[in-house]
Amino acid sequence: MTKHAALTVILDDLQTELEKQGLWTTQPPTPAAFESETPFFADTMDFSQWLQWVFVARFRAMMDAGVPLPASCDVAPMAEEALKEMERDMSEIISLLKAFDEHF
Repeated sequence: MTKHAALTVILDDLQTELEKQGLWTTQPPTPAAFESETPFFADTMDFSQWLQWVFVARFRAMMDAGVPLPASCDVAPMAEEALKEMERDMSEIISLLKAFDEHF
């Protein structure tokens, strides 16, 4: 399996898990929320919004366009920190992000 194919599977699984957890939304954040200069847009979005509307969306767009992917990706540690206060089990989301990071 190619790197892009493997990453696509992980992104699909991540979307499915976010949907199962009730964290995948149909309403995007406001346009102003995307103008944040704070890492992970932490001042304008919660982490699950950032995953959906920035991380998943941008990686899908980059792969669809055939542009080079970043040299590194290390989002799992942020996920562990951002999701630790959630009252539901976020371990599958964190595992998927670790698997994603391992491809870089």
